[in-house]
Amino acid sequence: MPLDVSTKDCSQLSEEELAEMTELCADVAGRFDLDTIAGQKKAWVLVTQVREGDHLRGFSFSTLERIGGTPAIIIGMAHVRRNAKRDQVVKALMSDNYRRALMAFPDEDVLVGTRLASVDGYDAFKALTDINPRPAHKSSGEDRAWGRRLAKRFGCEAGYDDKSFVVTGGDCYPPVFDHESLKPEKQEPGFTEFFEGLKADNGDCLIAFGWILAEDLLKYNA
Repeated sequence: MPLDVSTKDCSQLSEEELAEMTELCADVAGRFDLDTIAGQKKAWVLVTQVREGDHLRGFSFSTLERIGGTPAIIIGMAHVRRNAKRDQVVKALMSDNYRRALMAFPDEDVLVGTRLASVDGYDAFKALTDINPRPAHKSSGEDRAWGRRLAKRFGCEAGYDDKSFVVTGGDCYPPVFDHESLKPEKQEPGFTEFFEGLKADNGDCLIAFGWILAEDLLKYNA
């Protein structure tokens, strides 16, 4: 059965949809409860949902905005069900975010930023260039500045280290792009080192970002 993806304003989310999202997150019990998801509804502007027939398979909260004049897709919490189509669901979530960005920011390169608790989240960055952090790359002052801007946008600047891109959290799982890769063996070596010592259950996470170029956004003109 094909996947169906849609994006709408968070204010249009119903109580039934919030409950459905909470049920979807039951496969990672203890990470995201109804209160967490309801908080994401209040914190972000857009919600993207991927369905297979009548079943929700993944969702993301996000916003399209300018940070210091630079167009950006900022992704808050996202969750993808652990099934055989999970990689397709990630692709569908990101593709619809790119489609919306093309409408909002035609002819511009767009920053894409989110928080990750495991290396698998980098699967969401397959269409991006100049990813930070990345292996064998010494982040520039501008790269670190973007990390700080995103930390401020996520409201976690107090615990943020701009050299490691790591946020030291509190005592609960952070609202990250939550995904487990179907084929982790195909991930580029070196990315795992960014998560060494990171304690996601205590709220630690990595701020990661990259750029989707204007010419690449045109591929999402549907």
